[in-house]
Amino acid sequence: MAVRRALHFVFKVGDRARTARFYRELLGMSVLRHEEFDEGCKASCNGPYDGKWSKTMVGYGPEDDHFVAELTYNYGIGEYRLGNDFLGITLVSSQAVSNAKKMGWPLKEVTAGVFETEAPGGYKFYLEDKGQKKQDPVLKCKLELKAVGGAVDHGTAFGRIAFSCAKEELPSIEALMKKENQKILTPLVSLDTPGKATVQVVILADPDGHEICFVGDEAFRDLSKVDPNGDKLLDDAMAADKSDTWFAARNMKKVSA
Repeated sequence: MAVRRALHFVFKVGDRARTARFYRELLGMSVLRHEEFDEGCKASCNGPYDGKWSKTMVGYGPEDDHFVAELTYNYGIGEYRLGNDFLGITLVSSQAVSNAKKMGWPLKEVTAGVFETEAPGGYKFYLEDKGQKKQDPVLKCKLELKAVGGAVDHGTAFGRIAFSCAKEELPSIEALMKKENQKILTPLVSLDTPGKATVQVVILADPDGHEICFVGDEAFRDLSKVDPNGDKLLDDAMAADKSDTWFAARNMKKVSA
């Protein structure tokens, strides 16, 4: 039986080039795989959008044993409104602190040796200025439940955390949610990725509306193999994306979600 494990957190990004620079050059993450889709995901993996989109997985090592980030880009959408539902991710990396200073990226020391910075779009990261003692500098990939002093606002930049489990457990997870009258955002469904494995997922929501995805572990391990061409695929996609030029030539802005 597959062990349940935390996989990734999904970020919606409006400026793909600047976002890629932040994760690759400042945080020092690698592109693990990049995938392009011609139409919206039937499980709303890219949000409530029907158009062309891309998914880029970035992290400090293979998805088999690292908690990583999924960067979702919807062509034609330039920005998303942040809510109060995502408070930040903590990394232990003096190298990231050094990179930020060299790049002139804004840093704010919030406690001794801990710096706050923001990825494009406003997502907060907390960088501990220490040499990493393990292969993965992601310090907090556990869920911390904190009161926000009012209603939870997911904005339009709402993210999603994903976990894997044995494929045969997915129907029972869905059945339990139904029994407890809890919200199911996407009933058990199979998702195809061109040229790669088909995975089964069920997507839930907790009482505050946070999205939680469970995916069948066996097929996901196949899907999530590191692609040595990931960087090139991302760079080629960004070079081919003329949307910024198109909008600028017409003195227009991309849509704000």
